[in-house]
Amino acid sequence: ALHVRVSSIQGHRLLDGRAAQRRRARREVAMEPVPGCNGTTRRTVTPGSGPEVTKGATVTVHATGVVMETSKKFWSTKDPGQQPFTYQAGVGKVITGWDQGCLGMRVGETRELVIPAHEGYGQGGFPAWGIPPGGTLNFTLECLKIE
Repeated sequence: ALHVRVSSIQGHRLLDGRAAQRRRARREVAMEPVPGCNGTTRRTVTPGSGPEVTKGATVTVHATGVVMETSKKFWSTKDPGQQPFTYQAGVGKVITGWDQGCLGMRVGETRELVIPAHEGYGQGGFPAWGIPPGGTLNFTLECLKIE
């Protein structure tokens, strides 16, 4: 009976490992290059509806940013005391990867962006926020409003 139990546990680990591999594969396959960028990628986590974010639109989003090298969150509009972030899309008011990566989003859509340093905060990073020099950023953005 002990042998069966150990095999059963190992089988569950194997199944769990395979499920994790499938999730990673779906995530990797779903990432696509962002037009207008040279390295930033995106994927739709949850589709939205309605009009799309276009150049010059005023957009309000929830955003969570993580430094990929450290896996540390440096900012989230969902944290206590924070509010959704509003900006003008596609006109250089935010970092390039975000600016181009949000174009085409729809209200209700959640999108993941992976932004290399040269389209984020560069070789200087943003030390005040814990973003190291050359840091790659992972943002999860939820489009709340387009004006």
